[in-house]
Amino acid sequence: MNLSTTKTYSSRGSLVRNFTEITKMRLSVSVVFSSLAGYLLACDTVDFFTLLLLSVGGYCMVGASNVYNQIIERDLDALMERTKDRPIPSGRMGVTSAFILACILTLGGVGLLYVINPKTALFGAISIFMYVSLYTPLKTRTPLAVFVGALPGAIPFMLGWVAATNDFGIEPGTLFMIQFFWQFPHFWAIGWFLFEDYEKAGFFMLPNGRRDKGTAIQIILYCIWTVLASLIPAFGVTGSLFLSPVAALLILGLGVWLIYYAVRLFRMKSDKAARQLMLVSVSYITLLQLIYVIDKFIR
Repeated sequence: MNLSTTKTYSSRGSLVRNFTEITKMRLSVSVVFSSLAGYLLACDTVDFFTLLLLSVGGYCMVGASNVYNQIIERDLDALMERTKDRPIPSGRMGVTSAFILACILTLGGVGLLYVINPKTALFGAISIFMYVSLYTPLKTRTPLAVFVGALPGAIPFMLGWVAATNDFGIEPGTLFMIQFFWQFPHFWAIGWFLFEDYEKAGFFMLPNGRRDKGTAIQIILYCIWTVLASLIPAFGVTGSLFLSPVAALLILGLGVWLIYYAVRLFRMKSDKAARQLMLVSVSYITLLQLIYVIDKFIR
C-alpha cells in the first residue's frame, strides 16, 4: 500500500470520526430507536419504507441539533475534559464546515420526515428549534434549562406515533409524557457526576445547583412520576395505547429498580451512585419501549 492510499484511508477515517462525534452518533441512534418504537406501537401494518425515512430523517434532525449545539458551545466545550476533544474545539473541523453540515442535515431531515407526513416534519423542526434556540443558551443561565430541554427531548417517542397515524392525540401525548418525566432523573444524574466539568463551563444542570439532598429528593420524585406515567396505559384510558397486566407488572418492576437507585443516590450522595442511576435510567427507557412494543404484538 503506497503513501497516497494510506493518506486517503486516514482522511476517510477522520471524516467518519468527525461525523459520528459531531452528530453524537450513540445519542442519535438511541433517539431514532425511540421513534421506531413509537411507530411500531401505532402502525397496523409495518411499512418498511416509512421506517427507513423515519430512521434516516430522525438521525438527520438529531444530528443537526447536536452540530448547531457544538457550534454555539465550541468555546465552552474547550474548557471541559469531556468535550475538549470534540471536532470543533480540537480543530479537526472548522465552524463553517460544521454549519454547512448542520444545514444539510436540517434540510434533509425535514424533507425526509415531510415525505412521511407534514405533522412529523413539523414536530421534528420544532425539536431542533427548541433544542438550539432555547435549551442551548439557557444552559449557562438557569437550571430551568433542563426543563426546557426535556420538551424537545420528549418528542422522539411520540414522533413515531405521529409518523404512523398523521395524528396527535392522547396516545402520542402519553408517550411524550413518559419520556418527558424520564429525562429529569437521567440528566440530573449526569449533571451530578459531571458536576465539576460542567462547572468549568458555567452550565447549570442540577435543579438547585448543588449535589445535596434537595437535588436527590427531586430525582426520586421524578422517578416516581416517570413510573406512574409509564403505567397509565394499563388502565385503558389512553385510547389505542394499551398495556396488558403482565406488561404492566414488568414495567412496575423496572420502576422499582429505577426508584431504588434514585434512593441509593439520596443515601450515598456519590458520583458512583449517580453514574449507576444514569445507566439504570437508560436501561429503563430502552426496556420500557421494548416491553410496550412486544406487548402490542403478542396480545
